[in-house]
Amino acid sequence: MATDDVPLDDKAKRMRDLLSSFYSPDSSSTPDAPSKYGTLDAINSPSFDPDQYMNLLVQKSNLEGILQRHVEMAAEIKNLDTDLQMLVYENYNKFISATDAIKRMKSNIVGMEANMEQLLDKIMSVQSRSDGVNTSLFEKREHIEKLHRTRNLLRKIQFIYDLPARLGKCIKSEAYADAVKFYTGAMPIFKAYGDSSFKDCKRASEEVVAIIVKNLQGKLFSDSESIQSRAEAAMLLKQLDIPVDSLQAKLFEKLEQSLGNLKINTDEIENVSVESNDPSKQGKVLDTSPTTSHEVSFREFAEAIRAFRVIFPDSEKQLITLAQDLVIKHFETTGKYVKRRISTANLLGVLRTIWTDVLLMDEVLPEAVLPDFSLKVAQVAVKQYVAVTFAYLLQDISDALLKVNVSPKEAAEEHPLQVALEASKKAVLQGSMDVLLDFRKLLDHESGLLVKLRDFIIDWIQEEFQNFFRALDGRFLLLSGRTNSSSQDQIFIGGAHGEKVLAGLVLVLAQLSVFIEQTAIPRITEEIAASFSGGGVRGYENGPAFVPGEICRIFRSAGEKLLHHYINMRTGRVSTLLRKRFTTPNWVKHKEPREVHMFVDLFLQEFEIIGSEVKQILPRGLLRKHQRSDSNGSTNSSRSNPLRDDKTSRSNTHKARSQLLETHLAKLFKQKVEIFTKVEYTQESVVTSIVKLCLKSLQEFVRLQTFNRSGFQQIQLDIQFLRTPLKENVEDEAAIDFLLDEVIVSASERCLDPIPLEPPILDRLIQAKLAKSKEQNPGTS
Repeated sequence: MATDDVPLDDKAKRMRDLLSSFYSPDSSSTPDAPSKYGTLDAINSPSFDPDQYMNLLVQKSNLEGILQRHVEMAAEIKNLDTDLQMLVYENYNKFISATDAIKRMKSNIVGMEANMEQLLDKIMSVQSRSDGVNTSLFEKREHIEKLHRTRNLLRKIQFIYDLPARLGKCIKSEAYADAVKFYTGAMPIFKAYGDSSFKDCKRASEEVVAIIVKNLQGKLFSDSESIQSRAEAAMLLKQLDIPVDSLQAKLFEKLEQSLGNLKINTDEIENVSVESNDPSKQGKVLDTSPTTSHEVSFREFAEAIRAFRVIFPDSEKQLITLAQDLVIKHFETTGKYVKRRISTANLLGVLRTIWTDVLLMDEVLPEAVLPDFSLKVAQVAVKQYVAVTFAYLLQDISDALLKVNVSPKEAAEEHPLQVALEASKKAVLQGSMDVLLDFRKLLDHESGLLVKLRDFIIDWIQEEFQNFFRALDGRFLLLSGRTNSSSQDQIFIGGAHGEKVLAGLVLVLAQLSVFIEQTAIPRITEEIAASFSGGGVRGYENGPAFVPGEICRIFRSAGEKLLHHYINMRTGRVSTLLRKRFTTPNWVKHKEPREVHMFVDLFLQEFEIIGSEVKQILPRGLLRKHQRSDSNGSTNSSRSNPLRDDKTSRSNTHKARSQLLETHLAKLFKQKVEIFTKVEYTQESVVTSIVKLCLKSLQEFVRLQTFNRSGFQQIQLDIQFLRTPLKENVEDEAAIDFLLDEVIVSASERCLDPIPLEPPILDRLIQAKLAKSKEQNPGTS
């Protein structure tokens, strides 16, 4: 019994020994050894000696131990009595039933010997009669068995004679497997009697088999036959003892050629993906579970691989190489496919198909370890998809920005810069969120391939996001014309630099850089931390893949550079206008001024364009109008005496020269005015910086010329007219007044006869210009 193997405690052992001794018919058969009599455990043995036990107990135990043993023995006696009573009670019915059964057996066994003797006599009688029947039928049975053997032999002979005809019928019905089976079954007879009795049958059968071999070889190399059929033909040739090792190379070449038919059909996968995403067709798709043509072809290919391996057991290395080439071609196709703008669902469909093929091939050829091999190859394709996705996002942002290059005549919007800025902001932020949402689908997919690549994908996403923003910074510099573009970037932008870069685009780029630093990067960082935590495959020694602090520094610097670039572009355009103005006329022979020069209109038009651009892009700043006081050189100071003092009405050369001397002396004692300050991202700050640079350029151009009195008065008239419009949108009027005064002073220094216009004449010419401007532009006040 199984319970005998379980270790028992002392109580259970004693119980078993008691029951064994009670029911044992012979007490001498108990397994108690005499060696136990001299121990304390011999108390349950049949030959227990109380005196010896007590002597041994006194020798081995002290008084306290003997008293303890007495208490234990008294408890055990009570337990044994209880157990015996329970045993009797539980088995009482069984004892009664056993007693009744024994009584019935005693009553039924009486007379059994007589019945057994009668049965033995009947059996002996049957045996004697059976022997008589066997003796009488022996000769007939031998004859029948001989006839049966003869009949079987005749059937075999008839089969041999009918074999050529049977093989011919198999050829007509193309049942080559049956034909090979019939011929191989007749081969032992042909080997034994083919040169004598069945010579003609053997020759006819060999002729038909030669046709079968020829047909099987043709089927083996037929392009119209399936791979499985060709493998079956090779197996039949091997059964006919036709050497097929020479055909191994040709059949393997057929397998290699069949790889072209196993190319993944991306259009088919896209259709399945569209149907699976369509709610109206989801139930149908799940119910029917359509099998694509690729799946059917690949299953045939897998069966052909299985058959090829059975036919050619030494072809394992070739088949492993072939399977790996198939996986490589699958992912090469995937790499070409992801270069297009595809959805994540389409990519998942392609990866699902490839993983199904890999698992199917792994069942047929486990030695190739294709799941691990495909994992390595898939890294390139999936990483390429991540990079291409960011490349298309970069293209979307570039397209949104390039709308600024539409000429004002072609622009349908009233504020094209503002529209382009909002579109580019949306392209950056919403586009990044959409990209992260698509990548989240890759991580949530339960495909075995993507589950193993999860940490890699997280690292690639973070790394490519870092590279994306670096590339976006380079694209901003490229669009602004601050760097030399490569041929690839030139094609990517679509010839945006065929013409000069619009200054408005540069301003949009500057403000977009601020948006990326202050809004986009924090939002993207939160999303990455929430949905793309983990990774770490690239190693801690390489540092984190996504560093938002570095990106913020890049775009903070880029925004400042682009803002200064915009200021320099606008200043350069105005400087070109100033160069033409001062290099064209002969200032020494200049005529007396009759009106404000048209150069002033062009000058102010440039600043109107600048004001329109900054109003669309930049916010208004805190109005901090810095006006000049008497302490820092007011309009009534000695510096402005050439313009406002009534004493200048005297046309006295000596007086004019004394005024010039006073002006130089005033420079020594006047308070210094800050000309160039830090540029802020506000309308007033940008306009002020441009105005300051333009007036500084104007001063330099003035210093390069020599004026007569009329030329000097023309400069005085133009500058006086510019004072009011230039100070409307600037935040530092004191600096503008200072620079305008500097232009007048520089002109007076370069004048041969620096006699200014009288104030009444100056005011009359300015009012005439204002009236003329109102007539030309009635809508302006």
